[in-house]
Amino acid sequence: MSTLLIQLLVIGLVAGIAGGMFGIGGGAIMVPAMVLVLTLDQKLATGTSIAAQILPIGLLGAMVYYKNGNLNFKYAAVIALGLLIGNYFGALFANQPFISSEFMKKLYGAFLFVLGFRYLFPNLFTR
Repeated sequence: MSTLLIQLLVIGLVAGIAGGMFGIGGGAIMVPAMVLVLTLDQKLATGTSIAAQILPIGLLGAMVYYKNGNLNFKYAAVIALGLLIGNYFGALFANQPFISSEFMKKLYGAFLFVLGFRYLFPNLFTR
């Protein structure tokens, strides 16, 4: 088995575990791993991550959460609609000729930094 194939499989497994545990995967795990470990271009990594998630990858995890009473189908449907529309417009924006991969990396890094800061210091944002 090639090194690249093993790396891709490990990225998928880690993202799957994180998805099952925290509801994350594509943006928080797969994209940075493909950019930092595989040295893929930011846009290529993003597109690859989105394509990997097209199949119903969360189906088995969702079944476990449903069986334990931890799934709201109405909320999930509304979020899915937002994802469908937002994914389209996000992809349109990211693929404009004036948006460079370097700018996308910086934008993505800032997003993760703000999100991480918010998680690490939640009391700074409460009244």
